[in-house]
Amino acid sequence: MPEFLIGSVLAAAATGLGAVPALIFRKGTHQFKDILLGFCAGVMMAAAVFELIPRSLQMSDFIMVALGVFAGVLFLSLLETTVPHQHMEHDRGKASGDRKAFLIVAAIALHNLPEGLSVGVSYGSGVEGLGPLIALAIGLQNMPEGFLVAIYLIHQRVRAGIAFLIALLTGMVEFIAAVCGYLLTGIIESVIPFGLAFAAGSMLYIIYKELIPESHGDGHALLATYSFITGLIGMLWLISWF
Repeated sequence: MPEFLIGSVLAAAATGLGAVPALIFRKGTHQFKDILLGFCAGVMMAAAVFELIPRSLQMSDFIMVALGVFAGVLFLSLLETTVPHQHMEHDRGKASGDRKAFLIVAAIALHNLPEGLSVGVSYGSGVEGLGPLIALAIGLQNMPEGFLVAIYLIHQRVRAGIAFLIALLTGMVEFIAAVCGYLLTGIIESVIPFGLAFAAGSMLYIIYKELIPESHGDGHALLATYSFITGLIGMLWLISWF
């Protein structure tokens, strides 16, 4: 339990850590944004496809994994259609001021739910090294995510200190999801393989529907693709050490 708390808190707090450079530079070009998004997508892809899904397969069977992946996708689809939110590249004229900031935070919170769940279920699975590895992967992709959120909010004339706090608080959603995932695996052990597949499906949904399209929307698709591959290979290197 102490190891889980430390890992989940650090992974969630990485969002705030990533926001710190935004307070100093206060600039972020579309090219740099697309590079960061591509990197995040690569890290998440490697974690989902090369760790979460294989571990789920080892603990159950194909049907359980398939059901878990589809359940994760459907869950995120349902949340996106019912929870008011707004993505950073889709803000032209849709909202203003505090409401715009709230909608952006809601979008990031949606992204953080499956990430936190993956950390909690990984620690609760009892598989040696899986929890720290997934927490590290989520923390790595949380840092550029925090930077992007803070930069966006600062460009929307939100004060730098408030932008930092908002970025940090989005990590709380991830921590709460991690605690829920961990406690659930402790109560119902049979849910572990389904939970791992569910987290993987949710992450794959975010990668394909949000991160990749966003990273290709400003004419920097090639750079974003190289960044995606770099994030994926970097995560594979980490996997090889765990």
